[in-house]
Amino acid sequence: MSKSRAEAAAGAPGIILRYLQEQNRPYSAQDVFGNLQKEHGLGKAAVVKALDQLAQQGKIKEKTYGKQKIYFADQDQFDTVSDADLHSLDAKIVALTAKVQSLQQSCRHMEAELKELTSALTTPEMQKEIQELKQECAQYTERLQNIKAATNHVTPEEKEQVYRERQKYCKEWRKRKRLTTELCDAILEGYPKSKKQFFEEVGIETDEDHNVKLPDP
Repeated sequence: MSKSRAEAAAGAPGIILRYLQEQNRPYSAQDVFGNLQKEHGLGKAAVVKALDQLAQQGKIKEKTYGKQKIYFADQDQFDTVSDADLHSLDAKIVALTAKVQSLQQSCRHMEAELKELTSALTTPEMQKEIQELKQECAQYTERLQNIKAATNHVTPEEKEQVYRERQKYCKEWRKRKRLTTELCDAILEGYPKSKKQFFEEVGIETDEDHNVKLPDP
């Protein structure tokens, strides 16, 4: 056992006795070990030994429930509390509980506000963004003015005429493709070679050869 661990074990009875008196509630050896180990560096064996020693000396009380022992401060050392004192303590508990809840709610609000402020832009960042937006706005304004000043606008009538002509030519394209396909299929019925060889000999180029797709109607 190291010197520091030995010193902690030697002082364990005093530390545990003060702890049980201050808390004044029942604990198992595991509870005491878990609550004091980090702060005081007490080992589990030292805690169990100290609790047994204190119980044998009558400084604390122990109760056995099945296989587990529970330890607590000797209640005889505390003054008897009257009903009035108990009611007063209950009232204080209620008031303190309400205060804790209020403080917790206040903390949540401040945490939310802090998160919002942390994610917000700083003044220099905001000034930079404003400048960039002004420049972008000026560019769009200039572009809009140029469009308005242009003399080559397409009228709605001209636009409609273009759509009609497109529809007309696509219809004719579809019709001629269908007729050509039917004619080729008829020839291929008695042609001794493949369709690809026929197209090569005749010199037919299909839309697919040039990755051209007939537009939808």
